[in-house]
Amino acid sequence: MRFLLTGGYGFIGAWIARTLLADGAEVFVYDLREDSRRLRLVLAEEQIARVTFVRGDVTDLPTLTAALKTHAITHVIHLAGLQVPTCRVDPLLGAKVNVLGTLAVFEAVKACGQQVQRVVYASSAAVFGAPDKYPPGSQPDDAPLSPSTHYGIFKICNEGNARVYFQDHGISSVGLRPWTVYGPGRDLGMTSEPTKAIKACLLGRPYAIGFGGTTDFQYVHDTARAFVLSATRPYAGAKSYNLRGDVVTMKQFHAALTEVLPAAATLVTTGTTQIAIAYDLSDDGITRDLGPMPKTPLVAGVRETVEIFARLHAEGRLDTSDLTAPASPPVVTTDEP
Repeated sequence: MRFLLTGGYGFIGAWIARTLLADGAEVFVYDLREDSRRLRLVLAEEQIARVTFVRGDVTDLPTLTAALKTHAITHVIHLAGLQVPTCRVDPLLGAKVNVLGTLAVFEAVKACGQQVQRVVYASSAAVFGAPDKYPPGSQPDDAPLSPSTHYGIFKICNEGNARVYFQDHGISSVGLRPWTVYGPGRDLGMTSEPTKAIKACLLGRPYAIGFGGTTDFQYVHDTARAFVLSATRPYAGAKSYNLRGDVVTMKQFHAALTEVLPAAATLVTTGTTQIAIAYDLSDDGITRDLGPMPKTPLVAGVRETVEIFARLHAEGRLDTSDLTAPASPPVVTTDEP
């Protein structure tokens, strides 16, 4: 199998590359520039050397099509996109990258005929509205979509277009809706704060997480594997699926972190504001259609994150710039919400 990852140098992309290499697949990263910082968090240099960089803009249809054909790509995992803050500040740019970029991916796949077997793309839990817009209980994949951001609207557009490409051209695709994905390499986006808190606490630094309420914590190892399984398990269609990890309050997350790093009891604080996205999302749909997805318990995921951060720190390779950095410029990667 030969995989092209658009935006593959991002957080989730690095872990997907790690998963694919372990499975023996060939990995090609299609991105604006070569930047293996996150790959180096989870891969050895000899493994990174097995990842082929293909320079290109996701909205550049001729270059993207040529990449698929030249490298005989059999599967596409589409991660490239601008995050919530950039889409809010510049909706036109957000639509260009997030919507037109996704259309370019499907057009490129269409131009390759039967060569590409499956497209798996990053949607988001941000397609849902605030928790109070839904009845009690876990919400299915087809619950009413009522996002409060341009980013969420763009994701709905992508889900709809994916269905049309299957209807009109038989292109099978799977859209995945991650929630709060955490783990080494998560350094951008509002829900990156729990990962930053883990890193800060390990270093003995205080950290204030700006939100509270309840969220769905998904360890990045599981999220990456879900993308790969969605690309390789038997499937025909074009649906979008919720992913689910541990749905807990931020107080419960704080307790889990304290269990692993007792200093968190005093070093880490959480806010009180609930993020305005439904957090109790059912994964019955993906389990039914594609089979069970891995779920690492929260304490185990936090512990593994700490272990990786500790190893990087001991090697002098733990980047702490994200703990104090100002707001980042637009970045082509999909790690939101």
